[in-house]
Amino acid sequence: MAGALATYDRFLVTPVMPSSRFPLQYILSAAGPAARPTLWLDWVFGAICVAVCIIVAGLLLGGMMRRRKATGVMREDQGLYWMLFGTGLSVVVLTGMAIYALVALNGVSAPRNVGLQIAVTGYDWWWRADYGDFATANEIHIPTGVPVVIALNSADVIHAFWVPQLAGKTEMIPGQPTRQWIQADAAGVYRGQCTQFCGLQHAHMAFEIVAQSPADYAAWRAAQAQPATSTGLPGEALFVDRCGGCHTVRGTQASGTHGPDLTHLMSRRQIAAGLLPMTPDNLMAWVEHPQALKPGAEMPDTVLTPTERADLSAYLQTLR
Repeated sequence: MAGALATYDRFLVTPVMPSSRFPLQYILSAAGPAARPTLWLDWVFGAICVAVCIIVAGLLLGGMMRRRKATGVMREDQGLYWMLFGTGLSVVVLTGMAIYALVALNGVSAPRNVGLQIAVTGYDWWWRADYGDFATANEIHIPTGVPVVIALNSADVIHAFWVPQLAGKTEMIPGQPTRQWIQADAAGVYRGQCTQFCGLQHAHMAFEIVAQSPADYAAWRAAQAQPATSTGLPGEALFVDRCGGCHTVRGTQASGTHGPDLTHLMSRRQIAAGLLPMTPDNLMAWVEHPQALKPGAEMPDTVLTPTERADLSAYLQTLR
C-alpha cells in the first residue's frame, strides 16, 4: 500500500475514493428490480445459515453438558427419533431453499420489456460501452426506470460484469456472448467491478453506471453522438501522430480501435477504469506514466517535452 501511495505522490495524482461510505452497501439495499429479489434471497439464505449454526452449536453444547447416569441403560432406538427428525427437517428446509432460489433467479433472468440495449466488451483492463452510434469507456449512462439489456463479451480473457446494487454477476467468456439486464429506480452513480480474476490489474478494472432522468439521458446521448470539432491547436496534430493509432476521436484523423474512444474524454468522471478522478494533472500523469500507475496495462509510457506536454494537455481539455 505504501508503495502505491508513493507512486501517486510521485506524479501528483489522487486515487479515487470509494463512492459510498459503506463498501458493502449492496447487502443493505438494492437500487433496481433486477437486484431486489437476489437481495432478499441473500438475506433469507444468510438467516437460515445463521439459524443452523446456532442450533448445531446449541445441540453440541447441550450434549457436552449432559451426562448419562452411571446406572442408566440407553435403548438403541432413543437417538433414532432425533436423527429422523433432523433429517426430515433438513430435507424440507433445503428443498424450500432450492425452490425459492429457482423462483427468485427466474424472476430476474430477463426483463418484461427492453427499453435500451448497450454492448459492453471487457478488455485488459477497461470496459468499452457501445451505444450503436458512438462508444464510450468505463462509464455507462442509462435512463432511470428503463430496463436496459447489457450484451456482454470479452476481447481477451474471462472477465465478469457486476454492478452489485443493480444486478448479479455475469461471466464474460471470449467467443461466448452473454446478456444481463439492469434497471435503476433512482438517479445516481453505481459502481461496478470485474469480479473474475483477469490478470495483474484485475482490481483496477472498475466502471460506473450513471443513472439519469430520461431527459438528462437524452441530452447526454445527443451530446455524445456529436463528433469532436477540429481545433487547429498544435496538440491535435500531436495527438493524431502519437495517440491516434490506438484511440479514436471522431471528427479527426485519429481512428485507432485498440484503446478507448476519447471523443468526449473530459465529460467522464474518471480515467484508467476507475483508477483516478478526471483532472488535468491526473490525465497527463496517466498519458506519460501509465506503466507506473497501472503496471501491465497495454498503454505504453509517452515521452513528451514540456512544450509537447502543454500542447497535448490543452488539446485534451477541448474533448468535452
